[in-house]
Amino acid sequence: MDRKYWIKSTYSNVNGNCIELAVTLDHIRDSKDPHGPALRGDVATFVRAVKTGRFDQ
Repeated sequence: MDRKYWIKSTYSNVNGNCIELAVTLDHIRDSKDPHGPALRGDVATFVRAVKTGRFDQ
């Protein structure tokens, strides 16, 4: 996907430690590696899991 189709998190820090979402909300990628792989999936389900603490350790 072209760079213009990605949305960077407004919570990203100066080190670039964040994710970007495709505007279609079906891909997630690491903002530090824009030419690397992008995960395809249900972003809404992923966001709900993060908010509920599913990935907390």
